[in-house]
Amino acid sequence: MFFKNDGERSKGTPERGVAPLLPLRDIIVFPHMVSQLFVGRERSIAALDEAMGRGKEIFLAAQRNAKTNDPAPDDIFAIGSVGAIMQLLRLPDGTVKVIVEGKRRARVRRYAQTDAYFLVEYDEVPETAASGVEVEALMRSAQSTFEMYVKLNKKIQPEVLMTVQSIDEASRLADTIIANLPTIKLADRQGLLEMEDPRQRLERLIELMQAEIEILQVEKKIRSRVKKQMEKTQKEYYLNEQMQAIQKELGGGERDEFKNEIQEVEEALKTKRMSKEATAKVKKELKKLKMMHPTSAEATVVRNYIDWILELPWYDKSEERHDLAEAEKILDEDHYGLKKIKERILEYLAVQALTKKLKGPVLCFVGPPGVGKTSLAKSIARATGRKFVRLSLGGVRDEAEIRGHRRTYIGALPGKLIQSLKKVGTNNPVFLLDEIDKMSTDFRGDPAAALLEVLDPEQNSTFNDHYLDLDYDLSDVMFITTANTLSGIPVPLQDRMEIIQLSGYTEFEKLNIAVKYLVPRQRKECGLEDVQLDFTEGAIRTITHHYTKESGVRSLEREIASVCRKIARKVVAEGKEKPVQVLAKAIPGYLGVPKYRLGRREERDEVGLVNGLAVTSVGGDLLPAEATVVPGKGKLVITGLLEKGMEESGHAAMSYVRSRLDRLGLDADIYQKVDVHIHFPDFVRKDGPSAGVTMVTALVSAMMKVPVRRDLAMTGEITLRGRVMPIGGLKEKLLAAHRGGITTVIMPKENRKDLRDVPRRVLKALRLVLVEHVDDVLREALILPDPVAVFGPATNVVEYRDGEPWSPDGPAKPLAPPVGDPTPAAPPPGA
Repeated sequence: MFFKNDGERSKGTPERGVAPLLPLRDIIVFPHMVSQLFVGRERSIAALDEAMGRGKEIFLAAQRNAKTNDPAPDDIFAIGSVGAIMQLLRLPDGTVKVIVEGKRRARVRRYAQTDAYFLVEYDEVPETAASGVEVEALMRSAQSTFEMYVKLNKKIQPEVLMTVQSIDEASRLADTIIANLPTIKLADRQGLLEMEDPRQRLERLIELMQAEIEILQVEKKIRSRVKKQMEKTQKEYYLNEQMQAIQKELGGGERDEFKNEIQEVEEALKTKRMSKEATAKVKKELKKLKMMHPTSAEATVVRNYIDWILELPWYDKSEERHDLAEAEKILDEDHYGLKKIKERILEYLAVQALTKKLKGPVLCFVGPPGVGKTSLAKSIARATGRKFVRLSLGGVRDEAEIRGHRRTYIGALPGKLIQSLKKVGTNNPVFLLDEIDKMSTDFRGDPAAALLEVLDPEQNSTFNDHYLDLDYDLSDVMFITTANTLSGIPVPLQDRMEIIQLSGYTEFEKLNIAVKYLVPRQRKECGLEDVQLDFTEGAIRTITHHYTKESGVRSLEREIASVCRKIARKVVAEGKEKPVQVLAKAIPGYLGVPKYRLGRREERDEVGLVNGLAVTSVGGDLLPAEATVVPGKGKLVITGLLEKGMEESGHAAMSYVRSRLDRLGLDADIYQKVDVHIHFPDFVRKDGPSAGVTMVTALVSAMMKVPVRRDLAMTGEITLRGRVMPIGGLKEKLLAAHRGGITTVIMPKENRKDLRDVPRRVLKALRLVLVEHVDDVLREALILPDPVAVFGPATNVVEYRDGEPWSPDGPAKPLAPPVGDPTPAAPPPGA
């Protein structure tokens, strides 16, 4: 900005004029001020062109918001400056460079045109004459304050100060100073432009300058303080260097201490048993360390590296125990059930006892939360006499967490595997990699891929950590991994592990675990060992069914702990030492209103309502499916928090039913006259496929208006030809059926092999019908007077009850009738 000191405009009455308006962004042009502008908007360029044809007069007003690209009259301040265009130059990029000079204040009276450009009628704002002692004092104060501001702000040229000192008119002095204050906000500048009284304008200007001067003085103090601190730091550095030089000449201080440390490393190297490669590496690094200054950064890095190598348990092993009887006793003490896992551990111990050398097996325990995967690994360590170390992989996204960082990085460390081995101090621990399915991948690498070498018995004898850059033998480590689902583990990683599925505990197992483990542990933790406390079987069943919904026993223990705490409070308050017996009917008083209802069968046979079976994240459960038929145009709707596989299974079920309309005694065009809605009421995610037979049965029942047996449940997937396909999770589904009071379960024939994993007690209580075709499912499930007349005789159906297979001799022999309802699995609260 610069100013032109031409003569003042002759004073007279306010004039009214017409001129194009140029809206300005973040700048205000004051009277007597010359400013250089760059104009790029089409309407603004049009306004300049119109002004050049009108005698070069233009109205200059600021926008209220600089970000508005196409301002309306309401977006522009009403008071601005009438100026003259001194120079206009069109640039090659289409913009216009213009130099304008503010002449006088003016107020927009109205907008005469707003289309191609803004054309306004304005009234001149007359300058108020100001004189007297007060005005003179204000002018001197403003000039001195501006001089102080210029001394603090080095960006303002000294010539501006000389111009300000030579002005003797109050109004022009105020306008000149404010135009040269770059840090004043736009709103304050506009306010000064709108002040007609020079006295008020000078007072406000002095106030703004004082505020800016205070800010500049604080900034100056901060710069001075920082400079002094830097000088002090530099001084201390030079003094420290001189001190070190003096100590070096005297032969003492850090140099002697550094020599002692090197001697300690040399002594440790003589006694430490390591691989040849590691020994050679330490000697090489030690030779390099001797040549370094003790306080150099590189010396610290080398020393840390040597310490890591020396502290690792290269050949340090704990003595292993091969007593199978003792190991079996320990496993049985710590865990109830889990027969398959215990057998696998004992097999491993037997082979190791005979061969004396076995590459560490990699077991992967897969199962829902709370079934004892982590605690089982601790029991294995106790049974084998090994030390136990656990590494949680949940949320790990960086490959360096496994392999470590290279030494070139500041603060580099080995990976968590090497760190854990150093911590445990032996080279043959039971190493638990917990939550291996919770790892993820990002730009820093894939930690699951880094584990491929670790968990491969053929490769982990030469595991290479990036920090150590040495081969480390992990073959003696017994790796155990845990996961909730197999879907989160990459297939190559699954291939390197022995997968052992841990299904949810049965009701009987939970009852025994609570009696043998959970109740005694909570009595001890709550200080009730001296109190005769007894949980009845009915109380534990009530807690299991109505206050927990899980496959494991973690929530069960939490609820038992809650009951024990309330009993402890009662004992402390009342001082009673008489026996306490927790009954089923007392549980709601301890734990409040039941949280869950037990999945049970319906009270009566219903049309279109079928009991399906599903496996959720907390174990098996009954999955009721409802179907209804209403007048419509053949639309099929499937609802109930479904995955895509379930919806596709529903369409396959509908297609099969349409292909069998004549066999079912229905009109061939009935599907064109009705809409079918299938709904799964329970709000749990269903990701199938295992509900195909359930949906077919519900559809046929609804269309034929025939009820379905309430004491029957089913599972299986179908094809378009009506074949019943095998499913997964049979054990959990049969447990849920037994718990829900179901007496007959229809299941795929190909799943017969999975019955060996189902508890015998459950098999004895259920009547299992193994089928291969949907007709066999409908014949068994629908309550028809003559099902054979509709679906034909049973030709390839097997009934499995009490563990004994049975096959019908021919079409005339019916299946055995269902057994009566078993005893309810749990009494309702308050019973």
